[in-house]
Amino acid sequence: MATGANHERSHEIPPKASIRLGPTIDEEVFGEAFNGQIIGRFIKYVAAYKALLAVAIVAVTVFTLSSIAIPLIVRNVYDHALDASSPDRATLGLMVIIFMAAVGFNFVANYLQELIVGRVAERILVDMRRAMYEHLQRISLSFMDKTEIGKLMSRLQGDVGSLQEFLQTAVFAIGDLVLLVGITAAMLWLDWRLGLMTLAVLPVLLIVRIIWLPYARQSFLRARVTSSIVSGALAENINGIRAVQGMSREYVNYDLFDIRATDNLRAANRATKFGVIMLPIVDSLTGAAMAIIVIVGGFFVLGGTIETGVMVAFVLFVQRFFDPIRALTIHYNVLQRAMASGERIFEVIDVPVDIADKPDAVDLETIDGSIEFDHVTFGYLPNQPILKDINFKVKPGETVALVGPTGSGKTSTTALVHRFYDVWEGSVKVGGHDVRDVTQESLGRHVSMVLQEPFLFSGTIFENIKYSKADVTRETVVEAARAVGAHEFIMKLPEGYETQLEQRGGNLSLGQRQLISFARAIVADSKILVLDEATASIDSYTEMLIQQALHRLMEGRTGMVIAHRLATIRGADRIIVLQDGSIVEVGNHDELMELGGLYARLYSMNYASFDDIPDELIQQAMKAARDSAT
Repeated sequence: MATGANHERSHEIPPKASIRLGPTIDEEVFGEAFNGQIIGRFIKYVAAYKALLAVAIVAVTVFTLSSIAIPLIVRNVYDHALDASSPDRATLGLMVIIFMAAVGFNFVANYLQELIVGRVAERILVDMRRAMYEHLQRISLSFMDKTEIGKLMSRLQGDVGSLQEFLQTAVFAIGDLVLLVGITAAMLWLDWRLGLMTLAVLPVLLIVRIIWLPYARQSFLRARVTSSIVSGALAENINGIRAVQGMSREYVNYDLFDIRATDNLRAANRATKFGVIMLPIVDSLTGAAMAIIVIVGGFFVLGGTIETGVMVAFVLFVQRFFDPIRALTIHYNVLQRAMASGERIFEVIDVPVDIADKPDAVDLETIDGSIEFDHVTFGYLPNQPILKDINFKVKPGETVALVGPTGSGKTSTTALVHRFYDVWEGSVKVGGHDVRDVTQESLGRHVSMVLQEPFLFSGTIFENIKYSKADVTRETVVEAARAVGAHEFIMKLPEGYETQLEQRGGNLSLGQRQLISFARAIVADSKILVLDEATASIDSYTEMLIQQALHRLMEGRTGMVIAHRLATIRGADRIIVLQDGSIVEVGNHDELMELGGLYARLYSMNYASFDDIPDELIQQAMKAARDSAT
């Protein structure tokens, strides 16, 4: 009946569902072109690096001014130093020096702005990810129960990356605007007629962009949505590869994936078409403006109304004039993505923390290990209580087992002890203190949990066992592993306790992973130990060893145990039987069997297999347990 706990969770905890954390379509990549609120909050992160950004802005300004100065220097060379009637070698030499200086300033300023903005963007990226991670560590489990982890990961990675891209281009966008204004002013100053002719192509560009934008937005969004569908299908098949191969679904799944991938290909091709079409349009307009300047300017030069240097400078300016326009087109799209991503990120950061410490919360140094449920009513969804007016007390050092059919509220009861959720009515007390009146950190020090599905982190076995106490000694870790029967299999591994675990401990069996998590709880040395079907993943022989080890380890500790294999909790001091969120029976194993109620029926129907184990095997297990304990 190991699967029973899984069924119970499916009833007690509401199924995961997407809650609205952002736009109606979560993959939306375009927001408003400018959102003052998002910019204002984003500036708080930028402000920490205002000194570096000030240097970057100065570098951008120097780069812009030097870019404008270079065509003007060339103009002076043609009109003064290279004047056919009176060439001036001294002026030419001076202009060459000034030109080289301008090029040098241009290079250094460009290098500095790229270097500084890149570094600041990376730092802000880390700051925002830290803020999101720190908030998600404290966020209430009620939020996590209703939120798809994939969407949170998307915001931690993709959306923060969009903001990073925005920051890297924002300073350059300012520089492009300044450069565009500077070039426009310089052209109008040199010759207002040629300047206006150059600007005449801008209305055409504006009209093209107005027509292009809605189609581009639609195609980009479609490409993003289909890409997410492909990624989801890929992740699902990788995670379920055992089921896929076990049911010979490889070819069927491939055909389904191919349909999604082909759809994504079409959408990506369309998005690429709209994404690149603006660049040749800008280049064509650049050529048109250049042709106008060369033809009309040539007539002006021949007519003597402008000098040759002005004509050459105009050609150079026209080439540079459309560069910032091309860049600003890209910046505009980046800005829209950043506004959408910023809204999604700050929505995560703004998710309220329902389970928070009171300002005057008590930091529990020590507790006696008592637990009390006083008229507790609790549920996950409004008007759908899981626990109904629950009352019981657990004395210090007492082991109490929670038993009941699937969905009766056993897991919810243990979750309230650790204050993963707050009760609707009544109170839960640990060590005589209402859990809402103590700090969550101190509560976590006194309550350890071992769940049915063990979760091991990347690192060594030694690091996983001492996870809750960084300063614990190796002797303590080994002693805990011996107590639960894990030491023997650990020493058979190539590197013993220094064996690196794969993702979620994939290189260990499920039972071995459970033993590691059990040893981790023992190392935590908490006054209260909660076992939520913790032995369901362990074979009967290993389970007997653990039961014997627990007899010594639970001395002086309070235990709350959930078990569907009822034979494993016959030695509990008390057994509380739950049904439909209410307590229906209380007593020890013998009393409840004599009562002949729900517990007796459950035991007789499903859980009497323990009695069928040969006596000699039980004696061997008990001897092995005593040896490991000593």
